Amino acid sequence: MRIILYGPPGSGKGTQGDLIGEKYGVPKISTGDLLRRAVKDRTALGRKAEAIMNEGDLVSDEIVGGIIRERIALPDCRSGYILDGFPRTLPQARMLEDLDSGRNEIVVEICLSDEIVVKRLNARRSCVGCGMIYNTQVKNPEVADVCDECGARLVLRDDDREDAIRRRLHIYHQQRDKLVDYYKRKDVYHGINGDAPIERIFDELSDLIDKEREL
Repeated sequence: MRIILYGPPGSGKGTQGDLIGEKYGVPKISTGDLLRRAVKDRTALGRKAEAIMNEGDLVSDEIVGGIIRERIALPDCRSGYILDGFPRTLPQARMLEDLDSGRNEIVVEICLSDEIVVKRLNARRSCVGCGMIYNTQVKNPEVADVCDECGARLVLRDDDREDAIRRRLHIYHQQRDKLVDYYKRKDVYHGINGDAPIERIFDELSDLIDKEREL
């Protein structure tokens, strides 16, 4: 099964993807993580994507589709996988169909207001060493601005600054209706409240997946 977690930046897709992946034993594939790794490793793809990501814009379908194609071809994806951050546009959704046609899928949108998104993301701090994410609203390190895991410094990423967040939200809303309509027509779309506690969101997701697996 292909599980697509959809929603605005900061909606908790990554957290829920990790929980679902652990429960069902399938890998979570985050385009953001894959791209940031490419940026950190200074690959050709990473250098090309870095400037775009720092402006809060989305990288091209060609770049994203390429890394997804390589990832889902690996053996651990044979029994299923979770997508976090892809597809974000209607062309990407159609691209995914071409890359991995015939697989059962479920699409869950984690819905959240723009103002909550801005507050959440602007409070995020990222470790420059290991990539661990903190949040000044809910998860502070033991020592201010220092990662508990590796001791490296914590920073506010350029794409987590308010102006970049609002640009990302603008792009998200431009694409959202077409993408949601596409998956509704396929009868695989579900929406849940992203402002609920993490445990409640996880329970709702699990119920949806279990019902789909029984079909």
